[in-house]
Amino acid sequence: MTKNKFSAFIAIVLLCIAFSNGQQTPSFAEYNYNPFIVNSAYAGMSASTEIILSNSGFANQLEGSPTTFNLSFNSPLNRGKVGVGAGIVSDKIGDESTTNIFAAYSYKIFFDFKDSRPYWQHYHPGVLSFGLTAGVQQYNNNLTATGLINDPEFSQNINATIPNIGVGFLFNHSRFYIGLSTPNVLGTRFASNDDLKLNTPYYGYAGYRFFTNRFEEIMIKPSAFLKYEKGSPAQLDMNLTVSYKNRFEIGGGYRTSSSVNLLAGIYLFNNLRVIYQYNMALTENPFGNTHGFILSYQFGDGYAN
Repeated sequence: MTKNKFSAFIAIVLLCIAFSNGQQTPSFAEYNYNPFIVNSAYAGMSASTEIILSNSGFANQLEGSPTTFNLSFNSPLNRGKVGVGAGIVSDKIGDESTTNIFAAYSYKIFFDFKDSRPYWQHYHPGVLSFGLTAGVQQYNNNLTATGLINDPEFSQNINATIPNIGVGFLFNHSRFYIGLSTPNVLGTRFASNDDLKLNTPYYGYAGYRFFTNRFEEIMIKPSAFLKYEKGSPAQLDMNLTVSYKNRFEIGGGYRTSSSVNLLAGIYLFNNLRVIYQYNMALTENPFGNTHGFILSYQFGDGYAN
């Protein structure tokens, strides 16, 4: 098989996967470590400014396999009642790429549940937060790169700019949390390309925190993340992590009909967190397994409040 034919074959496989599974947005395996990317209501949830960088698929050997890059920051204002932030999300699969640039705002209502929490947990223990995002999405699909010149479906590239307005909701208790969000309630009705039709994803996630022994040094956290797009089967991530005083943690999980997720993390100098992720496919696919990492830095007292 020649190089051009192989490239065309891979491109067709990628497009089939994208259209059959509605893969128009990243899966966000790091939702536990960068909730702000999927929910603007998280902005300002921590005690000080947090900067997060993540990448998935950076070590993939096959050209055109899925890769995702995220860079964001969020910060509390007005004694934590308000949160602001901004981010960039770049997702690529084959010749299809999407880049989102956005800014976010959140407003919080605090509650006193008189429920203790370990000193080393950095989140607000009782808060109801509402978030709003505004930004722009650049969508590109280089269809002519497949070399299928006799197929009208692949005769012209797609380049479109799409305004985004997103909303989010988050309720956080010292023992559990639940969030709902969508990154774009406008859909593609204001896209620069009238023929472009992309589905809007909806996210829901929740988790519970178990603290062991009377010193509460170990936290066990089961969590779940649900992603839904019209015309595609819902995708559910179920995970379990074990953390020791925000010094190190390990975890694993399962993504429905897809893969097993493994992770390990360490906290350095109180302010820096490093997470390594490994996504192991359970079904045959042309991409193999995926490596990913998350780097985050929190100012002030960091992750050891």
